[in-house]
Amino acid sequence: MTLTTASPTAAPRGVAPREYHLTPDEIAFFDENGYVILRDRIRGDLLRRLQDAATTWIADGHALEDETAADGDYNFADRPSGRVLFRINYLHDKGESASLELLGSPEMLGIAESLAGPDFVPTYESLVFKNTGDGAPIDWHQDAVHPRTHRIFNVDVYLDESRKGSGSLRVAPGSQRQVVDVCQLQEEYGWDAPGVVQTELNPGDVLVHDVMLVHGSEATLANRLRRTIYYEFRAAEQILDEGPWDAEFIDQRLRLVALGLDEFSLRNPDADAFEWNVSPDLAPAVGDDVEHELRVAHGVHSPGSYCSAGSVPFTPVAAGPRTD
Repeated sequence: MTLTTASPTAAPRGVAPREYHLTPDEIAFFDENGYVILRDRIRGDLLRRLQDAATTWIADGHALEDETAADGDYNFADRPSGRVLFRINYLHDKGESASLELLGSPEMLGIAESLAGPDFVPTYESLVFKNTGDGAPIDWHQDAVHPRTHRIFNVDVYLDESRKGSGSLRVAPGSQRQVVDVCQLQEEYGWDAPGVVQTELNPGDVLVHDVMLVHGSEATLANRLRRTIYYEFRAAEQILDEGPWDAEFIDQRLRLVALGLDEFSLRNPDADAFEWNVSPDLAPAVGDDVEHELRVAHGVHSPGSYCSAGSVPFTPVAAGPRTD
């Protein structure tokens, strides 16, 4: 593989280090390797509320009379064990406030501000899971491909333990710097490409990964329930410059942050709230119809690199301006 010279932006301007922000070493590790693991990041009552909420979301998805009622919210796939539910999107309008509390928590937003700067935008939220006995693989892939002028990343909150030998996530450190031919990677190395790391995480641990990091998990004969909440973040400036969304989408998504901050304060009245430093021209005004505010459809997304139809072609990503 030939690496490009594209580099994400350096640490955000004007942000003083606080307890819930990433350390300089953690940011440097993320930039070098494309991921960083934060142990015991989500704890106590919030973790328990998220676990209970995930149980409810999965039960509600299984209770659907047919997949036509899913409306893009509930994703199914054909597995060796049959047709299974594996992903739930748009978590905030699913009747459980824990997802909004997580979004507004200092533990989550400190990560977002550390890597995307004060004008971070939460662009996605979903629950991805494997039910007990569902040992299907998740092939090598890159979530989204972009010119790498800014960091774009997922914050992965683990609700259950993930262990080696049970299909835990494998990551290819440094692979985020270019588009990777994941089909060739799979054919040449299988799951044991040089330098690949197999992660192990406990409930409450967080794995932050660059959306261009090559990652996946092999098949297992049997596994226990494993649930992970994913929040993607981007800088508002990056979205305005490169899409695929617009200023209206940014405003809608930032209103979710305002609601999340309110929910966190309501649930944790004695805890320190996150100090939101969003630019005044982006500061949102939340409407009266909160239920409407909670669902912001994505419509489109940056294409990723997958070994399947719809993947981006294997071509290098153009290098953006260096800022380091």
